[in-house]
Amino acid sequence: MLHFSYYKQEVTSLGLLRFGVFKLQNLLARIPVVTGPLTYRTRHAQFPLRFRPRTTDPLVFRQIFVELEYQPLDGIPDVRLVLDCGANVGYSSAFFLTQFPTSHLIAIEPDPDNFSLLEKNLAPYRGRFRAVQSAIWSKPTRLVLSEERMIPGWEWARTVREAKEGEARTILATDIGTVLKESGFDRISILKIDIEGAEAIVFSCNYKEWLSKVDNLAIELHDAECSSIFFKAIEGENFEVSKSKELVLCKRRSG
Repeated sequence: MLHFSYYKQEVTSLGLLRFGVFKLQNLLARIPVVTGPLTYRTRHAQFPLRFRPRTTDPLVFRQIFVELEYQPLDGIPDVRLVLDCGANVGYSSAFFLTQFPTSHLIAIEPDPDNFSLLEKNLAPYRGRFRAVQSAIWSKPTRLVLSEERMIPGWEWARTVREAKEGEARTILATDIGTVLKESGFDRISILKIDIEGAEAIVFSCNYKEWLSKVDNLAIELHDAECSSIFFKAIEGENFEVSKSKELVLCKRRSG
């Protein structure tokens, strides 16, 4: 019964033909000699999307295009700027660019391997997005890509941290206020944040000016400390707060 429900969800979200291709591609991905990126197609992304065999890419694809993690954001009117913080290989960005065809999107991802695939996946949307290989922090600075991950071995769980004494700083980090200023827009229509625990840093300081310019926010909070810091930061921001699966959704009330 569980498997039937699982497959029914995939057929409903992808369509029967794309479901068949999805399963075939997943089988191919398990073959050791298959090393290059394979391709998924979904009705929720305008263009095909690449994924890497034997990585967490299929799990991310399923989360966004089968479970429709960001579907609660559908129907937001007049979406102009979407900021995708922790864009991974570009699946969430492709979802937003498809759902909001008049929007401009900035995708931010620190991991070089993820970022390389992100650029390929978003290339067909040229003119509508900017990809930035950077980490989101509370201020512009330099960090290191941590050897540890939120979940060991998972590409979607790569973290960044401050450098230790004498350690080379290799990752350029930026902050949301700087990204907004450089974008040419005055507000962020949708701010998506999935940055593997760094949200505790982002919402600890230097957030008040840009947070007031966010109309809709979707964030994944990774532990109790992150949750406590985040909810304290948004106090008084006139957000209507709800929860959908792993996401906390904040919609600014009018007036």
